[in-house]
Amino acid sequence: MFKIAQHFRHTDGVWPLILVLSYILATYVGGWLLMAQSGLVLPALGVIACAHGMIIAAYLVHDCAHNALFKKTELNTRLGKLLNWITGGSYGTYEDLRYKHMRHHVDNADPISFDYRAWLKAHPNTEKLVFALEWCHIPAVDLLMHGMLVIAPFTRIGKGALKQRTLLIAAARVTALIALAAWSLKAVLLYALAYTLMLMVLRFFDAYQHNYEIVVNLNDPDAELPHKGNREYEENNTYSNLISRRWPVLNLLILNFCYHNAHHTKPTMPWYKLPALHRELYGDHFTRTVGLKGQLKSYHRNRIAGIYAETYGQVEVPEALREGTAVPVYGLSFLTAF
Repeated sequence: MFKIAQHFRHTDGVWPLILVLSYILATYVGGWLLMAQSGLVLPALGVIACAHGMIIAAYLVHDCAHNALFKKTELNTRLGKLLNWITGGSYGTYEDLRYKHMRHHVDNADPISFDYRAWLKAHPNTEKLVFALEWCHIPAVDLLMHGMLVIAPFTRIGKGALKQRTLLIAAARVTALIALAAWSLKAVLLYALAYTLMLMVLRFFDAYQHNYEIVVNLNDPDAELPHKGNREYEENNTYSNLISRRWPVLNLLILNFCYHNAHHTKPTMPWYKLPALHRELYGDHFTRTVGLKGQLKSYHRNRIAGIYAETYGQVEVPEALREGTAVPVYGLSFLTAF
């Protein structure tokens, strides 16, 4: 075990990684098996299991992107690429995903290369459909963004050099889905529901974690940004959105991603060490922690306004949540690399 531990950034990380990977495998594969069963209860449990396996996989990709698991970047990259197949984000490259997320940390902003807001305004029929779906709590914006992962290399938004790679990945995933449909069409249809649930959860916990400006400059590494490298600004405009303060174990449901200020203070700290770091840094009273109830209320009330999020980057999130006026932000998932 020591020989294995020496490859980890933290020598106590072997068992946490074994346990979380085992959980991902059990819930993802088990979810598929349950979704193929007859009746309602077992398939419903399968949808939840499959969705949660993908959610945990996504947050573990995030740890890989920060090289929080292994000492060598190469090992983090290998695991991140593998997990990205489970999340469905493999159409975009892991390297591009990581680059975008590192820009988020360094720039203290949310840099993008595809502004879906401008695109929707230029396509009014699609805009109407997105508004209707979002009113029904279907994450149409994020479905659009993940769809762009497939077509981006064939547009000016993506990299033309990735066309062949994208086609091969699409062929592999479509072939797998056809084979699975031959085994159980029901499971494939329910997988679509599980995938949508994953996007909903990831988006919800992204929605109020920052109050950064959204800037369309991802393809400009030399862009001048007013808060780049400003640690005080980063801390004051980052929010920890815990599922529960009273029962911290519940925060494992999103792999402790909600300890977001602690994460931004030490980005290479792995998921299982974030609660202790949060307590060390902030104790029990921290003005940058926002409650789940207020987020749920504001998210539901302002879900349509979130499509354009015109006040994003201009309001104090805790105060706005208390008033029920906080507008969620969409389309900034670390799984979409543009």
